[in-house]
Amino acid sequence: MARANYLFTSESVSEGHPDKVCDRISDEIVDLVFREAKKVGMDPAQVRIGCETLATTNRVVIAGEVRVPDTLLKHGKDGKVVLDAAGQPVINPAKFKSAARKAIKAIGYEQAGFHWKKARIDVLLHGQSADIAVGVDEAGNKDVGAGDQGIMFGYATRETPELLPAPIYYAHKILEVLTLARKAGEGEAKKLGPDAKSQVTIRYEDGKPVGVTQIVLSTQHIDETLTSQDVRNIVEPYIRAALPEGWITKDTVWHVNPTGKFVIGGPDGDAGLTGRKFIVDTYGGAAPHGGGAFSGKDPTKVDRSAAYAARYLAKNVVAAGLADRVTIQLSYAIGVAKPLSIYVDLHGTGSVDEAKLEEALGVVMDLTPRGIREHLQLNKPIYARTSAYGHFGRKPGRDGSFSWEKIDLVQALKAAVKAA
Repeated sequence: MARANYLFTSESVSEGHPDKVCDRISDEIVDLVFREAKKVGMDPAQVRIGCETLATTNRVVIAGEVRVPDTLLKHGKDGKVVLDAAGQPVINPAKFKSAARKAIKAIGYEQAGFHWKKARIDVLLHGQSADIAVGVDEAGNKDVGAGDQGIMFGYATRETPELLPAPIYYAHKILEVLTLARKAGEGEAKKLGPDAKSQVTIRYEDGKPVGVTQIVLSTQHIDETLTSQDVRNIVEPYIRAALPEGWITKDTVWHVNPTGKFVIGGPDGDAGLTGRKFIVDTYGGAAPHGGGAFSGKDPTKVDRSAAYAARYLAKNVVAAGLADRVTIQLSYAIGVAKPLSIYVDLHGTGSVDEAKLEEALGVVMDLTPRGIREHLQLNKPIYARTSAYGHFGRKPGRDGSFSWEKIDLVQALKAAVKAA
């Protein structure tokens, strides 16, 4: 039996956190390749990107495997694509560097130790391995295999309107409102820097979130004279506005910049890498994670697309009233199209048989890699927006972003469960 009364904590990090800077750059590159593919009429299903970014003091390194349109390749004087010694097309770094600089500028880094214009950027991208491509390319074959083996989890709960766990939802929201205030130059908030971390501890009674016992906020500040108390005076009104009324009480403990001064931040303060914040990206520790990160990957990588599909199914299960809380696991093997397994746990909150629901999920959605990409329309430049403040619990956009947050399978799920 699940515990009814307990404390649970989740953290979030801002878009200026070193790892999130790298996630943003990697996802901007995914979007760049999809945009360039569209310009030249390249089939977006043929796009391949596995891009990793490293950032440190005024230095960015972008590496990985890609298959890109000719507009992103080097051309010789004869107009032909330049090939390396292994016969692979050579990447032209110019547009990749430009995408990285624009991302850094948009986040707000114009500091001596990390500056969008002054940072050295190295692009070490090369062609995708032929050994991988043979198992995942679409050659008129409907059963296109997964890009790798792995397990992916989806989760949904009634704790918030977005069906996301309350601790991670509010940890994200605190940083979002502070970022918006900083970028808008609102009052004293303009003295804050891009790098920040939040953490909230939420008290549950009878299994429901009812209040906050601890709040942690560490934020970079540009004004070196600010003390921890000064920073608290700036951020407290925004934090109170981000949390439900009545959740902060006289007993709530605050930890704002607990180590004191936080002027040196971002990649200048700590090196960043793509994919190191996948618990922040998902459910804040309230649900399992398969281990694979999302950013920098095109949707043939099931680490990303199948995790989106699992969240989509989980959210629709809860929205359909079939359970108050659900965890869904999908598993894949490289080069194999269909999932090896579908597992559902309703955590004792369901109104249907879990085995029947597992069967129904495979009916309402084609869970092959191609089926997922087509159903959720993932072959688009929609990924940069996912790189901060979570991949889940976000509003679907008109551009097709966050399509996995739609609740348009409710009736189909109900019918499939009834027929199972």
